Amino acid sequence: MRAPLRGNSLRLLLPAALLLALLCLVASAPAKDLEEKLQDTQGKLSHVREDQSSLAATIAEQNKAIDSMIGEVSDLRRQQAAVEAELSAKEGELDAATEKLEADQRHLAAVRARLQRALDVLRERLVSIYESGSPDMLNVVLDSASWSEVNTRADYLDQIQQYDDSVASRVKGLRDEARAAVKRMTAVRAQIKEARDAIAAKEKEVAAAREEAEARFAELKSAQAERRAAMETLESREEALSDNLASISEQIASTTGAPAPVTGTPAPLTAGEAAEFISESQASVPSAAPAAIAAAIEAANSIATTPYIWGGGHGSFESSGYDCSGATSFALHGGGFLESPLDSTGLETWGEPGPGKWITVYANAEHAWMIIAGLAFDTVGGPGPRWHSSPVDSPEGFVARHPPGY
Repeated sequence: MRAPLRGNSLRLLLPAALLLALLCLVASAPAKDLEEKLQDTQGKLSHVREDQSSLAATIAEQNKAIDSMIGEVSDLRRQQAAVEAELSAKEGELDAATEKLEADQRHLAAVRARLQRALDVLRERLVSIYESGSPDMLNVVLDSASWSEVNTRADYLDQIQQYDDSVASRVKGLRDEARAAVKRMTAVRAQIKEARDAIAAKEKEVAAAREEAEARFAELKSAQAERRAAMETLESREEALSDNLASISEQIASTTGAPAPVTGTPAPLTAGEAAEFISESQASVPSAAPAAIAAAIEAANSIATTPYIWGGGHGSFESSGYDCSGATSFALHGGGFLESPLDSTGLETWGEPGPGKWITVYANAEHAWMIIAGLAFDTVGGPGPRWHSSPVDSPEGFVARHPPGY
């Protein structure tokens, strides 16, 4: 009886073993497929990143050319503003000269009216003297009956003479005043003509400067659009593959029970590592900060509260004012992290992806700002680069980058 039982047991165990093996095969098949997908996706992602690396040199050249163009456009705009200021000054000179001419014309009219009245009086005196004759001292003495009458008539004669001299002097003075007014008006008219000619020349210069600046700005926008298109193509491919890679990793983790990879976050800064906000123009250097971070903070301090100037800090780090990416580039250059300025789009590919412990740069196509040792350095929230105890901008919508090792 035992032999048949042993045979029956073998017959029952064989299908069970086959079923178990089949179940194991079925269970392992998806995992194997996922592993293959993972490897394939990783390979594609690696190729995309290789493409990015090969494109990095091209983008770096584009960044230099674009930065140079930003500097040129900024210089052209400053030249345009200077010429427009000169034009405004010349227009002010013309207005002042015109006002002076009008005042001189009014003064000349008044002088001529007084001169005419004085001439009328002089004419009447001359007619009177001609008709009555001109009395002299000898006639006064001979015609007077007494010495007191001589004195009276002499005083009267003296008053008439003084009056006649006064009329003649008045006529002469008004005549000279009229001539001087005419001379001044002639000079003012020449000044007005010169000012008008200068204004016409400055208007042409302003138009030429504006046209040149606009043409160069159009070239700049075209170059930026070309660079953005190349970057977006690779970024979209990398993002899609990264999402696919994360999804496959999660599927493998759920199938095998292994934990999914977790991206680490930077450790928070300690008291000795965090910069202290002193004012919009100054941040303290943390005692535990590396030398490069200390230098970046000191560089930012040196330009904080400078005015906002579009294109400031591009083409050259030295400027009387800075825009957002110019200020960020200046601070990074101070720490030795950047050799030449970058615009906000260029900063999207600078350094390494993600936030850093000491420095994080947030950039997109329109704006750039940074956090250094826990403090925000931004042109938003002030009329130029300023320190802020907390970010004015939200990191949302920006690409986060940091210098390697920081």
